Amino acid sequence: MTVSTSEKFGPGRATATIDWREAPPAESRQGVVAVGNFDGVHRGHAALVDTARSLAGTSGSEVVTVVTFDPHPLQLLHPERFQPPLTTIEDRAELLHKAGADAVVILKTDADMLKLDPSDFFRRILVDGFAAKGLVEGFNFRFGHDRAGSVETLRQLCAKVGIAFQEVEPFQLDGVTVSSSKVRDALVQGNMAAAIELLGRHYRISGTVVTGAKRGRTIGFPTANLEVVKTLLPAEGVYAVRAVLGGPNRVSDRVLLGAANIGPNPTFGENARKIEVHLIDFTGDLYGQTLALEFIQRLRETRPFKCVEELVQQLGEDVAQVRMLSC
Repeated sequence: MTVSTSEKFGPGRATATIDWREAPPAESRQGVVAVGNFDGVHRGHAALVDTARSLAGTSGSEVVTVVTFDPHPLQLLHPERFQPPLTTIEDRAELLHKAGADAVVILKTDADMLKLDPSDFFRRILVDGFAAKGLVEGFNFRFGHDRAGSVETLRQLCAKVGIAFQEVEPFQLDGVTVSSSKVRDALVQGNMAAAIELLGRHYRISGTVVTGAKRGRTIGFPTANLEVVKTLLPAEGVYAVRAVLGGPNRVSDRVLLGAANIGPNPTFGENARKIEVHLIDFTGDLYGQTLALEFIQRLRETRPFKCVEELVQQLGEDVAQVRMLSC
């Protein structure tokens, strides 16, 4: 079992990664439990954790535990259908703590766990493992082998053993149900305004700064090139971003404004998809460091320019627009 505690989450708020057969940490037991993938930790997920927080106050326990999985079950069951996630597992845990979870427990997904039928999953993990006093789940929750268990199944199982249960209705914005797939759709369309509305925050990615062609510095706009990005990339284009040195969870590190390009560099005949960001008013060496980008707004499409001078003029306009958005 791996347990990490961060002071910024407050005393007692910890994240643990365990084999599903292991006993969970003591501080995560005998509370109200919510189970799910929680990819993106959008506003619907936040509403579910908030409901768990309320139930904890009336069920004899003040502990809220969120249980999630790594890897995503789909990676094992249907890897050909698995798409890049919206959050890394570390980022997901941080966001769930911010949403109100006292403990986040990450179960290591394996074939044996996925073979558990709904009643076995309920008994072995939720009753015997977490000694749950209450359960909170969304309207479309499925669990157990072949996703055979539904919310109604869970309601009946809880009733048999005297565990409080509460179903959370769909969280809607303007009549549209918030979901991870809706967030994904907004991102692949480059619609940052919609993504921000659905998430309740800015979408972010993180990666490692690697050596690029170093062409940007010769035209007055040096860029940091990101690789090893494990999450979904927004649509190709140029974006206004906030860059956090040290990664997405390093709240005390320096935050910079930037203009990021996702896609090829057609002006120089490069067709490979890249992530390049010009950090405004920054000088220094970032090679090998972790850099997180929070997307504010899509400024324009990626397009070829007739000459370098035309590109430089556009880059200057991009930077000026980023500065205005920060005001």
